[in-house]
Amino acid sequence: MYIYLTINTPMKISKIKIKNYRLLKDFTIDLEDDLSLIIGKNNCGKTSFLSLLERFLAAPEGGSTFAFDDFNIGYQEKIVETIQKIEVPTKEKEPIKTVLAITLDLHIEYDNEDDLTNISLLMLNLDPTNNKVILRFEYGITNKKLVELKKDIEGNKAEIKDFLRKHYTDYFQIYVKAIEPNNEENQINFEKSKVSNIINFQCIHAKRAVNNQPGSNRRNDKTLSNASSRYYDKVSNFKKEEIERDDEVKKIQEKIEGLNEQLKKADGELNSVYKALFETILGKVGTFGGVKTDDSTITIKSTLEGRNLLRENTSVVYNQDGNLLPEDYNGLGYMNLINMIFEIEMLFMGFKKAKPADINMIFIEEPEAHTHPQMQHIFIENIKKLLEENKKGLKNAQTIISTHSPHIVSKSDFEDIKYFRKEGKSIVSKNLKALKPKNENSKNETIKEQNFRFLKQYLTLNKAELFFADKAIFIEGDTERILLPAMMKKMDIEYKDENTIPLLSQHISIVEAGAYAHIFKEFIKFLGIKVLIITDLDSVKKVKTGKFNEDSSEKFAYLKRPVAEGELSSNSSIKRFLKTNDLDQLKKFSKEDRTIMENKVLVSYQLEEVIKDINYHPRSFEDAFIHVNYKFIEENKKKFKGLKNRKQFNPDKNPYELARDCISDDNKSAFALDILYFGGENFENWQIPFYIKQGLLWLRQ
Repeated sequence: MYIYLTINTPMKISKIKIKNYRLLKDFTIDLEDDLSLIIGKNNCGKTSFLSLLERFLAAPEGGSTFAFDDFNIGYQEKIVETIQKIEVPTKEKEPIKTVLAITLDLHIEYDNEDDLTNISLLMLNLDPTNNKVILRFEYGITNKKLVELKKDIEGNKAEIKDFLRKHYTDYFQIYVKAIEPNNEENQINFEKSKVSNIINFQCIHAKRAVNNQPGSNRRNDKTLSNASSRYYDKVSNFKKEEIERDDEVKKIQEKIEGLNEQLKKADGELNSVYKALFETILGKVGTFGGVKTDDSTITIKSTLEGRNLLRENTSVVYNQDGNLLPEDYNGLGYMNLINMIFEIEMLFMGFKKAKPADINMIFIEEPEAHTHPQMQHIFIENIKKLLEENKKGLKNAQTIISTHSPHIVSKSDFEDIKYFRKEGKSIVSKNLKALKPKNENSKNETIKEQNFRFLKQYLTLNKAELFFADKAIFIEGDTERILLPAMMKKMDIEYKDENTIPLLSQHISIVEAGAYAHIFKEFIKFLGIKVLIITDLDSVKKVKTGKFNEDSSEKFAYLKRPVAEGELSSNSSIKRFLKTNDLDQLKKFSKEDRTIMENKVLVSYQLEEVIKDINYHPRSFEDAFIHVNYKFIEENKKKFKGLKNRKQFNPDKNPYELARDCISDDNKSAFALDILYFGGENFENWQIPFYIKQGLLWLRQ
């Protein structure tokens, strides 16, 4: 067989496909060459993804580790339906094949520099330009076993699901196959024992054995000392040919030989001490018949061994101001971080032992356990360096990290992130780099590139928590940021409903987007969560300037005006999301008109509101608040630090004029703090403008 390749990508798993496993009904994830960071809300499939990889790639030889309820719920119904419809007996010469299964497909890519000895067995297409193979794992039932199952169910007169839950292991088992890419019909069985030559999968679980409970048994609670002992076991058991293959292992072995020399010397010195120490009692032992003869004498010798010495007679301590303190005086975060480094080093030592597999994969589950934000930053900033150092001497190493930590996400490469989210009754994986626009030479594309760069910087620097939120609120600025939590609390008090979760009990991320909410449009679509956009109507009037452009067209200016006098909205977010900036049209829009993007996004701006028979349509938050809370501000205006020109705050002016003349841009934050300070214990002294109240009620549902 001759293979000619011109590509240049080291052997790797480029894609993983899963079918019929729990919520992973029809799931695909693309993997990066080095590090893939999996993020997402709770119950979005991260744990299921890891568990399936472990069950197929790390489970003990033989024996099933699956349960019948691991099948996707919808697929369980298909299994029942298939059993009901199957004919007994089946055709005599029908080839045996898997008909119902949980499947895991590993899409492997290689290049002309890779050793193809192992994966050549997976190559079912001799096209010299092809550089992909598929290794499939199935937990399923064959057509032959399905007939047996049908007979047994009928013979026992049992309900199908009840029978399967008790006896599924008698009929379902694991199969491994090679599949031709783009031609699933072409497949052959593959020996499970040979899988380890292609991929070595290891995992560091979230439930790590770290403990610093005071008063616990230190002999059993030496987490890091035990880790050091396991590390010694790993590095001291290399064979000669394995040592010669890796420079790092070679250096460690030289140090182990030095340790053994020191132990031999210690043995000699201890033998003399033991002889003198036990001379009397051994003399007494010798007086008993049969214990001492002319040919044999009992002697106590020292037999120190490195592994036992580390396990039983060493302690990891830490130095604080010259004092050596026990390891369990460390915080859990530090112990967790140090223990992870030990685990990673040991796993890579295991990868290098014997003949390394073609692909070596580590899955690190939730490394943030017990660690504060700064340590989470340190971990993700250094993990790539640590992994790169350990990859020396290996054919290929890929790492997957799952996390709930926005702090880890904020310090990660945008291109590494894989976002898991639930869509209906299944899970999907999305690549954040898919948001990056394609390179095209056009002005619009340049704007898209700028938007993408802004989005990337904003999310990583400010709001990585958005990836883990159930809902989000995009707001204009400081005033809304200060007041929104109070408004949410006020809504929860005023609109109690046993069937609705209070706003403050929901996982809602508040994003201060200013005038740039529209840049998040594609990202909002990407997240697929419910989003409320609270923004200002920003009414303006188009007026002639008397000046002209180079093409002789007349220049216009857009001046701020009350809504009653305005013609257009200058708000970019309203224009981009609602496809219009015509003020008359915007005033007529109902809530349904403003609910867009598959009813997941509501754009909420100022609406006409009647207070004491006064109809008024606000332009901004400030005049909207003044309109519904004039009395509250009037009673407290002498104490409000956010008001200027207090004497001008009087009923002769409309809310637009009051906001313009009495609240400057510099005073908006102070005005918001005044509202909180004088608003009462539960903010009962003031009212929420209707457009915000309507939006929060929609979001709370």
